[in-house]
Amino acid sequence: MLVFKSLSYRYVELLAGGHAPMLWALGFRGATVPAITLPDGRRFQGSLQIAQALEQLAPLPSLYPSPSASRAAVREAERWGEAALQPVPRRLIRWGLRKHLRQRQWFAATASPLPAAHLTGMLLTPIAPVFARLAGATDAQVRHDIGQLPAMLDEVDRLITQGVIGGGHLNAADFQIAPSIRMLLAMTDIAHLVAGRPAATLARTVVPDYPQIPPAMPADWIPNPHAPRSS
Repeated sequence: MLVFKSLSYRYVELLAGGHAPMLWALGFRGATVPAITLPDGRRFQGSLQIAQALEQLAPLPSLYPSPSASRAAVREAERWGEAALQPVPRRLIRWGLRKHLRQRQWFAATASPLPAAHLTGMLLTPIAPVFARLAGATDAQVRHDIGQLPAMLDEVDRLITQGVIGGGHLNAADFQIAPSIRMLLAMTDIAHLVAGRPAATLARTVVPDYPQIPPAMPADWIPNPHAPRSS
């Protein structure tokens, strides 16, 4: 969104897993990222608040279309992306980190570059269950999430077909939804559920590069994308 609005910024990468105390030390009240400090000192956390703050800071180009009906549709899609879609890849990745040492070692080496990834992955073992629990990444919830993925992807494709997202002019809902889809597309064991869909094209447009995430999910949890679904 910053690039979209041609706003200059300084990017700060926090240590994943240790980001909460770092945010508090920087003056933020919450423990969530993304987080931004504006030139006037105001601080905002979470993509929804940041989108609103940037819209006020630099109204053009707008993150929201001008016609009121279109604007309402984008805001509704943005909220859905934040509340319903975004938690799914978050729970899936944290479930994998809790269950598999290889995931923690990948995380240490790739997602949050740390020294001695093999050793650091083992040191993350007692921390991973905490972050999984904070996200609600239980076995039952993650299995439910995976089962619901085809329907959620259908919803993203519907929003694209209706022109709410995926148009020639990106909007706040594009920036909210596409990163979640891109993360799902990077998960090598469920990427086939996303590949070939309009949602995948949108995800790669907004987020061209994303590191591949090693497989972590039980094969019998992953639905057949070609199987008919009951209405």
